Amino acid sequence: MVGRQTVDDHSAQGREYERSTSGGCHPERGQNDPSRSFQLCGVWSDVMKRILHIIPSLDRAGAEKQMSLLVRGLPRDQFDVHVCVLTRAGPLRAELEESAIPVVVIGKRWRVDPQAYWRLRHEIDRRRPDLVQTWIFAANAYGRRAALDCGVKRLVACERCVDPWKGWLELTIDRRLARDTTRIVAVSAGVRDFYVRHGLPAEKFEVIPNGVPPAPPVSTTRQEILAELGLPPESRLVAVVGRLWPQKQIKHAIWAADLLKVIRDDVHLLIIGDGPHHRRLRQFRDQVRIRDKVHFLGHRDDVPRLMPHFDVLWSTSAYEGQSNAIMEAMACGVPVVATDIPGTRDLVIHGQTGFLVPPGVACRRELCGHTNNLLDDRPLARRLGEAARQRMRDHFSVERMVDRYARLYGQLLDA
Repeated sequence: MVGRQTVDDHSAQGREYERSTSGGCHPERGQNDPSRSFQLCGVWSDVMKRILHIIPSLDRAGAEKQMSLLVRGLPRDQFDVHVCVLTRAGPLRAELEESAIPVVVIGKRWRVDPQAYWRLRHEIDRRRPDLVQTWIFAANAYGRRAALDCGVKRLVACERCVDPWKGWLELTIDRRLARDTTRIVAVSAGVRDFYVRHGLPAEKFEVIPNGVPPAPPVSTTRQEILAELGLPPESRLVAVVGRLWPQKQIKHAIWAADLLKVIRDDVHLLIIGDGPHHRRLRQFRDQVRIRDKVHFLGHRDDVPRLMPHFDVLWSTSAYEGQSNAIMEAMACGVPVVATDIPGTRDLVIHGQTGFLVPPGVACRRELCGHTNNLLDDRPLARRLGEAARQRMRDHFSVERMVDRYARLYGQLLDA
């Protein structure tokens, strides 16, 4: 259902589009030469290929963070990268612009928004990309249709998650647009298999996993973090990081925390994130009388500062594509206990880099058991954490992810 917006909101979005299409390092509007020499921040080039990424927002969320890592990591001597944001900007805009990557915000307001579609077509026409890559359903739908109507020959769509929420309409759109899409990138074999089962052509898929940077150095001590949170100095920290909505099944984590409370008194569960189930989950926590052990921290921009001090990270999701939270925890050397689902089992090797537990209600007891073992056996926790860190370095680095996309672009553009 489309929510209401005021006239002032609409006007603000229009002004945002006008601001984002003026100034900066954008291509000149009047270029019609097919050879399209263009100026990129003062440097003229005939050889770089222009890549336009279209994404719904620049919130600090999974797909958006991966897109930012990718476009900032692509070799500048090969690719002239632009970003088109379908709905609204967000905190990631600043880091893109600091890297001199042109960003335009379309300002889509409604689920079906013809004006936004025509603004998007105008931007694609103006930038004349050699290849368009789209991210997440709204941008996959609007972006691919607009790019095709503008005559773009090379289209790459990203499918980021197993999406059981999609109904007949969404899957029909996916299948129809897949016919004219050059490649569909899935972040895991599980995502690819989901879409192939729903009728998308298997031969068009390429699996490119997410990338995670090394954990940044942290100067804040554990005792300082505990003091900030108002927790006792002997506290052990278990965390869940993610959007608070049905997919994440946070209620199971609260149940598991209640079980842990029966056998030990030092564990505190930190729930980091926000979403439509925030109020409902707080009410559930209070109903089971575990307010003293379960703490809702809301949205935090300083998760990298907190994460190295977690003793264990939990993931109770019913489905995922490839969890950024799990990858970031592993990169920090934090052992993970997570549900055994496609995407996650590509990251966590049971008993070597963490533990996998059955999804659903059955996960509660095993979350509790594995976590208690990790908290009691510090050498085990260190061994699993270090193996997890090494796995991220060896198989899921940002450099590896960027290189695979660069090679894909090269193959498609040379074809």
